[in-house]
Amino acid sequence: MAKVRLSYDNGAGKGKAYRFMCPGCGCIHQFWERWDDGSPAWKWNWDVSKPTVHPSIKVTTPGGIPGAVCHSFITNGRIQFLTDSTHHLAGQTVELPELED
Repeated sequence: MAKVRLSYDNGAGKGKAYRFMCPGCGCIHQFWERWDDGSPAWKWNWDVSKPTVHPSIKVTTPGGIPGAVCHSFITNGRIQFLTDSTHHLAGQTVELPELED
């Protein structure tokens, strides 16, 4: 099964975003391959089962929790949480969970 899935595509070859389940926050995060104006955003290897995404992904107030931070790298299907994350997986690397259809 896929760990990353397309979440947004404006249909014009621009504006593509992908989603993944964050095990630290317990909610969906996303990264953009291209912004709506066509400019590049994050780079990734297009492997939905063992994704690698760069640069890091930083989400503030995930799940609507004021002051929360989730900061991570995704490499070869694993998510490495940086120590500035405010959840229980800060400083740890774990397998990225699979997404259901």
